[in-house]
Amino acid sequence: MSAPVTLPRLSWGDARGPAVLLAHGLGSDAALMWRLGTALADAGWHAVAVDLRGHGDAPRTLDYSLAAYAADLAATRPDDGGAWDAVVGHSLGGAAATIAAAADAAWTRRLVLVDPAIHLSDRDRDTVRASQEQSFADPSIAAVRAAHPDWHPVDVELKARATQRASRWAVEQTSAQNTVWDVRAEAAALSVPTHVIGADPAVYSIFTGALADEVLQNPLVTMSVVSDAGHSPHRDRPDETVAALLAALD
Repeated sequence: MSAPVTLPRLSWGDARGPAVLLAHGLGSDAALMWRLGTALADAGWHAVAVDLRGHGDAPRTLDYSLAAYAADLAATRPDDGGAWDAVVGHSLGGAAATIAAAADAAWTRRLVLVDPAIHLSDRDRDTVRASQEQSFADPSIAAVRAAHPDWHPVDVELKARATQRASRWAVEQTSAQNTVWDVRAEAAALSVPTHVIGADPAVYSIFTGALADEVLQNPLVTMSVVSDAGHSPHRDRPDETVAALLAALD
């Protein structure tokens, strides 16, 4: 595995507050965590979002394995160099955060996973691949707005920008280099309180059914579901997702 890279940061809130790290999903970037970041800052947290490797302003590399993404997060620490008070990871960010937290229980005091990519079936992989291809085919604001008419205008603007700033090769390699996408063993090994904010299976979720049942056998893992939200509940149903996040961190 390649050496960790230093991930660019955005932050919200007073740096003296408890520190929470935000890790985005595939094809996104730190700025797209703005709704969670602002809500956490208003609640007294210091929220720090990072661009994952190959995304936004983060360094480009040859290695886009889940282990590499996790190593970058594990090397990312609060300003005081200690443990994060919480880490929040969406999709790919959730998988990488799970690996990092399972490997080092001192990295974060608690974990919140937003529709995390813990195990992708072939069907899920095809769905993700098709979604990314559609995004790169037309990364304009108009295309994002047409695909997601209910999103906040800032999410529409930032999603278009995130696609334009991401390395298409990196996104493609994230799929190609992880032919087996499975961090269930790491989820079972989690030793910090963990809450999963799931998407609504009636819309689309990659964390549901037998997979959710298996992960929830770890007594430290709990789960709630955001009704009427797809794979990005913080954009589909932001108020409900923020409420679930703040409840998980209370």
